[in-house]
Amino acid sequence: MELTGTIKKISDLQTFASGFQKKELVLLTEEQYPQPINIEFTQDKVDLLNAYKVGDSVKVHINIRGREWTSPQGEVKYFNSIVGWRMEKGGASDFNEPTQATPNQGQPAAENKNVFAEDEDDDLPF
Repeated sequence: MELTGTIKKISDLQTFASGFQKKELVLLTEEQYPQPINIEFTQDKVDLLNAYKVGDSVKVHINIRGREWTSPQGEVKYFNSIVGWRMEKGGASDFNEPTQATPNQGQPAAENKNVFAEDEDDDLPF
C-alpha cells in the first residue's frame, strides 16, 4: 500500500534494551479531509528517514500489521501499526499525473444509427 502527503513530524530514534530501534513519521495526507497518519520505521529502515525533513512531500510504501495482546486480567485487545518500508520524494501531483484518453487506433469509429429502425417490419400493435 502507499500513502502520499507532507511530512508533519519525524521523531528521534528510539533504541530499546533488546536492540530494537524505531523512528516514527507523521504524514499529513493530501485529500479533502487531511489525516495525520503515524508511520513506524524499524530496524534498518530508520535510516530511510535521514534524507527527509519536515515539509517534504513524499510517497510512503507501507504495510499494516496487527497483533493480539492479553492483559494480566485476561482481557484480549488488538493493536494495529503502520510500518513504512520505502519512501520517495515528490508531491502528490508527481505521483498522480493526469492521463489522457487516446482514441482506439486501427478500429473503425462506431456508426451512429438508429437501432430501432431495423425492426420496422415487426407486427407489434404499437
